[in-house]
Amino acid sequence: MSSISTKEQPAPTPPPQIPTSASSRLRSRAAVWTRKVTSKHGWVGDYDYAWLCMPTLPFSYGSAAARKARRRSPPFYALDAELPLVLAMTTGLQHALAMLAGLITPPIIFASSLNLDAATSAYMISASLIGCGILSLVQMSRLRIWRNFYLGTGLITVVGTSFSTLSTANAIFNAMYADGTCPSTTGTDGTITRGACPDAYGYVLGTSLICAFLEIFMSFVPPRVLQRIFPPIVTGTVILMIGASLVGSSGIPDWGGGSNDCASRPASGFFQLCPNIAAPRPLPWGSPEFIGLGFLSFMAIILTELFGSPFMKNISIIVGLAVGCIVAGAAGYIDGSSITTAPAITFLWVKTFKIRVYPPAILPMLAVYISLAMEAIGDITASAEVSRVAVDGEEFDSRIQGGVLSDGIGGFVSALFTVTPLSIFAQNNGVIAITRCANRTAGRWCCFFLILFGVLGKISGVFLAIPNPVLGGVTTFLFATVAVSGIRVLSYNRFTRRDRFVLAAALAFGLGDLLVPTIFTHLFDGVRNPNKGLQGLFDSITIILSTPFLISGIVAVVLNQILPQEDTFQPEEEDEAHTETVDVEAQGEKEKH
Repeated sequence: MSSISTKEQPAPTPPPQIPTSASSRLRSRAAVWTRKVTSKHGWVGDYDYAWLCMPTLPFSYGSAAARKARRRSPPFYALDAELPLVLAMTTGLQHALAMLAGLITPPIIFASSLNLDAATSAYMISASLIGCGILSLVQMSRLRIWRNFYLGTGLITVVGTSFSTLSTANAIFNAMYADGTCPSTTGTDGTITRGACPDAYGYVLGTSLICAFLEIFMSFVPPRVLQRIFPPIVTGTVILMIGASLVGSSGIPDWGGGSNDCASRPASGFFQLCPNIAAPRPLPWGSPEFIGLGFLSFMAIILTELFGSPFMKNISIIVGLAVGCIVAGAAGYIDGSSITTAPAITFLWVKTFKIRVYPPAILPMLAVYISLAMEAIGDITASAEVSRVAVDGEEFDSRIQGGVLSDGIGGFVSALFTVTPLSIFAQNNGVIAITRCANRTAGRWCCFFLILFGVLGKISGVFLAIPNPVLGGVTTFLFATVAVSGIRVLSYNRFTRRDRFVLAAALAFGLGDLLVPTIFTHLFDGVRNPNKGLQGLFDSITIILSTPFLISGIVAVVLNQILPQEDTFQPEEEDEAHTETVDVEAQGEKEKH
């Protein structure tokens, strides 16, 4: 596949020739930068910016005008090619905006699940953006640490808060509220209201910090061994269930008004209305006004795909948020208090959390890091393909090793940054494919914009003010794209009888968990007076069984290892077997008559 795409596209621009000696190299770099900042070509180059910003007429992709536009597409900029400054900044901004919605969504959901105050929630968004910018720089660097071992991929492989962590953390938070680690109150009508629990976030950070060493260890396992243990039948199932579970646990509930306690429509209390009774225009969960706001944001994404320019298509999620917020603001649904209370400038560790280990979360978090390594391998492969570098051989294996190692170290460092585990994001591969720019300079500008967005605290306040229905309409689409990515990975299988059996068994548990989330909640209720260690083990097993992608991934891995592989079945043999079956059935019908 990669060889065909390479033939159809023009050759990448060659990287600049840099002398070998240190002094000559320094003078050469200075000369290059002087020429770049003092000349028009160094600033704008010969890139076709009109193509980048020109809207697309709908349903005209096969027309003569569309084919002519594709023929005049701009050149492809390789990893280290010389890139005009304006193009580097423009493409970097596209990368930052393309991943922005995916970066702000997890901290918003974490804060909502734990009922944290606005100041803490805004800080979590800022910390996520800053942490992603810093660790993305490391991931792009490809630093040689020892022999053929590297840190980073050397590609535009940006990192963001993993959605698998989001799905698992929800189950961990539920366990903490159930065992009394986090406070909750029960009303006279039986409604349970959860109190604020910042300590729960600290438990997740501490547990992820120690579990990160598993992925660091996995980075030194040969990539081919990892791919044999975690083939597409496993990784596709895991990614599919991550996306599907997030649509049900976060996307659709937010679309209806909120994924907090108001989603149960209690008859009284602070969450009687969504998002709560103190909001500017609170309504019952599922009100048509909320559904309409989410649908407007969803339609804005679709219209952007139809009419938008390449630049707009890359940031269609942000367009959906912007359109929804404009209408919601005009209708009075936006609470601006988070913007006014947010600091103008912020940084990491402005707010801190007590980092501790929650023993029942250790096994689930270890499984999360295994899934992060699986996702990293697939995302690095996709990044290498669109960047037109080798997707096999020793160099590619070193990129896999460096990417997984950076992912594991990033999980450790991100906990110190007060951010949940960060992993490689796949959204940016689409930006590379559309803009035809795989240059790492654009990636570094992306990191600059992410850090800038995080440092400017008011921006986090703006993100926090987004109404739940608007966020839900957009994240439902975002999480559905994750599920579609899983389906795409599953399509790499031949779907033999064995593959179908493994997939069916894995989805039986995953979909069952998704549709009936409480099925394993009372599994160990019959055990009387367990000690603290045994109770922690029971809670850990319950969390794993209650998280759809974890249980389905475990089932897929086990069955894929123990079931024997089928012999390759030739099409001619299959046709003959089918003909025999038909003949036998026909003969049976004749005998009956």
